[in-house]
Amino acid sequence: MEITVTVNGRTRTRDVEPRLLLVHLLRDELRLTGTHWGCDTSNCGACAVWLDGVPVKSCTVLAVMADGHEIRTVEGLEGPHGLDQIQISFVQCHGLQCGFCTPGMLMTARWLLDRVPDPTDEQIREAISGQTCRCTGYENIVRAIRHAAAAERDAAERGAR
Repeated sequence: MEITVTVNGRTRTRDVEPRLLLVHLLRDELRLTGTHWGCDTSNCGACAVWLDGVPVKSCTVLAVMADGHEIRTVEGLEGPHGLDQIQISFVQCHGLQCGFCTPGMLMTARWLLDRVPDPTDEQIREAISGQTCRCTGYENIVRAIRHAAAAERDAAERGAR
């Protein structure tokens, strides 16, 4: 079945089997391996991407369901001026260790900050509750998201002056 998707701003057409999962389209067909394929049960969240601006676990979406839709992966976070602030903050605050959960965490955190510029720790924890990290205990991840929020607020205030 032929599908056309827009991934990170680029339109891509592929002939896929109807049972192909979106995670496999991204990784195997389009070679966007930043999206991790983890648990195969939709529990870990490492495969989170945006589908029309909403985070989804790409292991639960058939590629044919994404036909005609816009997908954003972790590779699409970096902008023309470099890394996204959430990526910078994860590095600066040690919000990653093995890195396996990081793509899903980054995509979910960016989505949260786009909607709630000054989230509470409770809001952050709720937002990332669909992602599993087996390394950090989440404290540094929460700290990194708070750090990104503060940095973006500071940048906005400097720009408003």
